[in-house]
Amino acid sequence: MAASDPPPPAASTPGGAPSSGTPPVPPPLPRGAWLLRGVTAAGLLLSADVHLFLYVQGYQDIEVVGPLFLLNAVAGFVLGLLVLVWRHWLPLLGAIGFSVATLGAFYLSTTVGFFTVEETVGGVQQVTAAVSEWVALVGALLALVVERRRASGRSRKAA
Repeated sequence: MAASDPPPPAASTPGGAPSSGTPPVPPPLPRGAWLLRGVTAAGLLLSADVHLFLYVQGYQDIEVVGPLFLLNAVAGFVLGLLVLVWRHWLPLLGAIGFSVATLGAFYLSTTVGFFTVEETVGGVQQVTAAVSEWVALVGALLALVVERRRASGRSRKAA
């Protein structure tokens, strides 16, 4: 091959992208999926904020629950950001697990107690956290459905 000859065309991968060593860019998400991811992230971030507020307001002194509140706040912030920036199903699955675990602990604490904490359902923070966790749960579930339907529709068109 002479120095003036053009380089050979790049081989393409099964997805149709040139084999340049970089993965193909996924197609953009539909508006509905972005809206649901935004709702999910808002629920996660609000729940994290409430748990951090309660931790600072005295829950850090409770033996087991205090560190769990701090962990909940950090996890909620991280998951809230991941849901927005990583277009993958794993952050949505994490949001579902986070919401179920947090709601489960809350409802245990309001019924039979949770590690010596017996909570009420009527406080502003309690209601805000519970509503935000339900919003995150429903938003993540719906986002998964919308994104999976779109992905399965693309794979059927490609076949």
